[in-house]
Amino acid sequence: MSQRLEVVDVTAPPPVWAALRNEAYAAAKSEAALASLLAAVILNHDTLGDALSYQLARKLGDQELRAMSLRDTIEEAYESQPDIVATAELDLKAVFERDPACKGYVQPFLFFKGFLALQTQRVAHWLYGEGRETLAFYLQSRTSELFQVDIHPATRIGKGVFVDHGTGIVIGETAVIGDDVSMLQGVTLGGTGAERGDRHPKIGKGVLLGAGAKVLGNIQIGDYAKVASGSVVLKDVPAGCTAAGVPARLVNCPTCEEPARTMDHTLPIIPDYSI
Repeated sequence: MSQRLEVVDVTAPPPVWAALRNEAYAAAKSEAALASLLAAVILNHDTLGDALSYQLARKLGDQELRAMSLRDTIEEAYESQPDIVATAELDLKAVFERDPACKGYVQPFLFFKGFLALQTQRVAHWLYGEGRETLAFYLQSRTSELFQVDIHPATRIGKGVFVDHGTGIVIGETAVIGDDVSMLQGVTLGGTGAERGDRHPKIGKGVLLGAGAKVLGNIQIGDYAKVASGSVVLKDVPAGCTAAGVPARLVNCPTCEEPARTMDHTLPIIPDYSI
């Protein structure tokens, strides 16, 4: 009886963690000044979760909450909910695939505020769900101070999300963000006043939110829609459409198939009607 041999694609890129370690090793050899940093943050660890918990704790720790204590909390979150690390891997891959300025995985893992802020929020969200709200809000505050990104711990965020640049992003408590969303700096997902309850936007899968876009109120942005840079959206946007302007109107239905992946910000104008 013949034995079936598994066909291995030797041309396929290595998994994210393997690629991250390979890049870190090469960078440490070429830039001696950063060798200790790369070893401490990446090369001395066996898994992505171990490295990420170290990196977040290193960044977020301060005199009130020391890095070692914070790392214990992050590792507790990862052990309790392993899909946080799996989601972080998809987020890291999204940055590499969608940001033309990104040269590999080391760059966002070490330096990109949007990626680091998002991973901090994922830990804070776990804490919030466990009833540890004070510590969750502490991480929100540290994220705002360090990365200029303010995301409420209760915000529900999908996987494969790309937060480009990060600076000035504000996302409210009852906002929901779907899988594979991309957003640039200055995005606000906020309310329209002092109302309470469910008051923030719901962003569908694969949505692209341009720089400075403001989406306000408990409204729906449909799957694979786009919100153009600088727009103010106050009403629902249908799936696959583009909203642009102040106040926003629909300018392109349908838009490209996956705007968040292609980062396509073009705005072909179609019949003039407001939303």
